[in-house]
Order: sequence, then structure tokens, then C-alpha cells
Amino acid sequence: MPRPATDRTPTPRRATAPAALMAFLLCIAPGARAQTPAPAAATPPNVVVLLVDDAAFMDFGAFGGEARTPHIDTLAARGMMFTRYHTSPLCSPSRAMLLTGVDNHRNGVATIPEVLPPEQRGKPGYGLHLEPGVVTVAARLRASGYRTFMTGKWHLGDGKGQLPDSHGFDRSFALEASGADNWQHKSYMPYYASAPWFEDGKPARFPEGGYSSQVIVDRMIDYIGADTQSAQPFFAYLAFQAVHIPVQAPRAFTDRYRGAFDGGWDVLRAERWKRAQAMGLAPTDAAPPAMHETMRAWSALSPEEQRLQAASMEVYAGMLEAMDHHIGRLVAFLESKGALANTVFFVTSDNGPEPSDPLSQRGFREWMALNGYTRDIANLGERGSTTWIGPEWASAVATPGRLFKFYASEGGIRVPLIVAGPGVASGARADANAFVTDITPTILDMTAAAPPPAGAVSMDGRSLRPVLADATQAVYGPQDAVGVEVSGNAALFRGDYKLVRVDPPYGDSAWRLYDIARDPGETRDLSATLPDVFAEMKADYDAYAQRTGVLEMPPGYKVQQQVAANTLARQAQLHGGKLVAAGLVLLAGVALGVWALLRGRRRTAA
Repeated sequence: MPRPATDRTPTPRRATAPAALMAFLLCIAPGARAQTPAPAAATPPNVVVLLVDDAAFMDFGAFGGEARTPHIDTLAARGMMFTRYHTSPLCSPSRAMLLTGVDNHRNGVATIPEVLPPEQRGKPGYGLHLEPGVVTVAARLRASGYRTFMTGKWHLGDGKGQLPDSHGFDRSFALEASGADNWQHKSYMPYYASAPWFEDGKPARFPEGGYSSQVIVDRMIDYIGADTQSAQPFFAYLAFQAVHIPVQAPRAFTDRYRGAFDGGWDVLRAERWKRAQAMGLAPTDAAPPAMHETMRAWSALSPEEQRLQAASMEVYAGMLEAMDHHIGRLVAFLESKGALANTVFFVTSDNGPEPSDPLSQRGFREWMALNGYTRDIANLGERGSTTWIGPEWASAVATPGRLFKFYASEGGIRVPLIVAGPGVASGARADANAFVTDITPTILDMTAAAPPPAGAVSMDGRSLRPVLADATQAVYGPQDAVGVEVSGNAALFRGDYKLVRVDPPYGDSAWRLYDIARDPGETRDLSATLPDVFAEMKADYDAYAQRTGVLEMPPGYKVQQQVAANTLARQAQLHGGKLVAAGLVLLAGVALGVWALLRGRRRTAA
């Protein structure tokens, strides 16, 4: 079946964000009631999960973001938007929980290899791949008669038996690493020697001339379209590289945002906060989150640095719109095949925005030069370039939350969730608590999947199906406690209250208590005001950590130092033979030089 035209250069159009925002103000205003849900499917529905990488809570247009995301916004308009959905602060743990419904310590992916200290290596829950008995939603659905497909970032194990083909997917085009270049088959950071792409478990190459969002959708269209006569429903998991580092996008999309961010991160923070309050995503009497004291003031930057920083955000917005454009191609394909009406969509992000500045790492500039990367404003975001948004922009786009990826503060773990399709109320907003572990049980409930196999690890999440049918419902009561922990950064939710610990360099590892319904920016610590609630929730967290096998971080642990040490160890592992060979050549050269010098002296003496 031939795939639709790639169409990577969109037809220019006028900005529609203000009009779209006004429409969504009407449909998700506080107190908005769900409209009649779309009828449940007479036959099992198809399921499409669209996972964005490192997108902030307000990044989609439907949530008030600057980027044009009309196709995602359309799904939001005909489905349900969750405003209190939380994930984990890092990618792999979130993905493992999303695909299994099992807490990250119980499923084997407690954290990511880049930050793992040697004291935790190989311990139960810290193998960093899905452990025996942990069953993915794909495996459950395949056993129920579904065709199962995956394209995009995997990052849940890298050995035999750890790729998608061993975890329930019939077809897969998967990136094993935490990221890769969006234009070429090459690594984006020194931790990896190349870009480890696999198709159906076998080494593969990123297509020459492709762009990540386009390729991820192309492959999925190929997989779904290979057997259009099949009566079997399908499960499609698309894990985009947008908007993970390297932030890259086609010029046609980036150009739409020229000058949009010239005011700097303080202006963006203020604008997002105002929109959050207008849309009911933050209370009108709440205080905005403060920028961390280490963040630079926009006015302290030189004009040249300001232009580069603003241009990086232009690429960020362009990368979001490019992804949405290709999502639109997938939706159009499903509609052309008559499959759209019976398809349920889940759209979300794995964690909050990425704050890293790779240039702060020693040797990264030299690595860029050796690997053909520039950060020149002339071609920023295009083939051969690399960029990122850094901590200040990440703080701004995380509004109304505090901080960003890596941390269990609201900016790191409160992300968008949209569900649309048969059985889902349309034009609705759900303010009920929901968590990443709820996605798999919800899908299994909506598809009437077969029971789990004998010996399967039990799920921690709950089905959100009651909420999807009626946004006034909830599946967590005011006393139900839900915990999350990744590499020392931890939180526990109970009703409107959140207990949170933020480690250095942006925190002090002290536990604090917030009412996030009234204070989403985490500006007022209630631990002294409500000591009984604080003590009860701390006991709840301790019970969670004991039950799931959370390991404390070793004394003196510093994440930046651990990343550097693990990267060096990885380089030695990848290039050890080359380094030994180079050393032998160097020694031989030195020996030859010494021999020649001594021989010359003997001749002179003679």
C-alpha cells in the first residue's frame, strides 16, 4: 500500500492561536460539564497513543501554548482534556509506567542509565529494562486479537529480548537510545556512538533525507496500511522525538515564529501565567512560581545571545508544529480508510520541559565539532545544527508549574493529557487526579482485553473510564495516596495535597507540602501549618517506597557528576579497543623516536 505524500513543507497560513484559545476558553472553562460521550464502539476500538517527548503542560495550543497544533487541538475539542494528570520526572520510567500500568520500581525501570549511580546498578527494580512478569499493554492487546505497532523512541532496554518485538509489538521501528539526531543517522550526545535504530528487533538505519516526526508517522502508516482488509483492530504507539534535545525543525515551520520570543523568558512566563488563569488552569488568586535564583535575567544577556536564545525557542515551537502536522497526516490516513470513527486517541508527554545546557559540559563543544554539529543562527534547527532551550526557557514554558524535567515539582511532572474517541465525552475538561500508570488499565478497560497471563505483575494504576464517560467522576478518593520517585526526586499525592522533595542543584532535598489545587506554582509550604497532614503523607510515602523497593541515593550524589562519570565509562566501553590501539601506536611512535635519537647520537659519537 503506497503511503500518502510526505508533504513536509506546509502551506503558509495566518496565525490562528488567539482564535483557537478563545474557543478553548469556552469549552474548558472551570465547571464546564461534559457533553454526551461518543457512543461506545460496537466492535473493539483501535487505539492510538501519541507520546510527545519533554512537552510542557501548556505547550499544546489547546492548553494555551504558542505553537500551532491544530490537529492535537481538534482531538482535544472532540474529546477530554485532563488538567491534573501527572507522570514521572524522567523519560524511561514514565514510558515504562505508561506501557505497563506498573510503578517504575516494580517494572524494572526505576531511572535512566545516564544518571544511575554504581551503588544501585543491578539492584531489583534498577536493571533499567522491563523485568520478567511485567506485561505491556501491547502484549495484552495482541493476546486479545489486536495488531500491535510501535514507532519512535523506546529507551526501555538495549539487549536481546528487551526491544519492542519482545514486548508484544508485531512491527516496530524503534530508537533504543534516549534521543538521536532528527535529520540523520547519528548520535546527539557523547553517551552514544551512533543512533541505535531497530526494526522488528534487527539493526536499522534512519532513512536518508527524512525528519523524525515524518519518519515516525510514515512507518506507522506503512504498518497499519499493510493489511487494510484485516478485521482485526490495531494498537499504535507513536513515541515522537519532539521536543527532546536536539531541538530541530524544518525551516518552513520555524519561520512562522520569527520574533515571537524576542521579549525573553520573563515575558513568556508572564503571558503563560495570565493565560493559565484565564483558562482555569491556575486559580486567579494564586501566586506564580518563582524563577530559581540561579537563573539569568534576560536583560543580562548580550544582544547576540538574546537573538540566539529567542531563535532556539522559535525552533522549539516549530518542532511542535511539525510534529502536529505529521499527526494530521496520520489522522487523515485513518479517515481515508474508514478507521477514524472507531479509534481512541491518547495524547500526552513523558515529562516536563528539558532544562539541560550541553555546552556547560566539559568537552561538548569539541564533540560537536567532531560530529558535524554547529549552533549557528543561520541554519538553527536544520540538518547539521543542534540547539536546546536551557533552564530559563524551560522554567518559562513549565508555567504554571515550578522547575522542569528531572524534578518532581509541578513543572517536571504535570503534563497535558487528551483522550478522544468512542466512549469519551466531547468538549470536556477533567480536573480529577490521574497518573501515568492509569493509561494501560484505561486502554485495557476500553478494549475489553483478555485477562493477564498467569504470573503477571499486578498493575498499580486504575482505569479512567468512569471519568472519560463523565468528567464529574473521579477514580481516586481524597485519602488515596499515589507516590512517584526517580533518582531521589519524589512526590506523593493525596487529594489536593502534594508532598514533594526536590534534590540539588535546584532544591535542598527537604520535604515540603503544597495544596496544588490552590497553589500550582508550589509557592506556600504548608508543612508547618498542617503538621498532621504532613506527617501522615510522609508516612504514606515511606510505605510507598517500602512497597515498591525505592533505593535512597548514595551520600554525596550529584546528578551532573554522575552523568559525566557514566558518559566517560560509556565512551571507554564503546571505544576502548580504539583507545588501546591508539595508545599502542603512540607508544610505538615514541619508541621509534627514542631509537632514532639514540642511533643518531651513536653515529655522531663515532
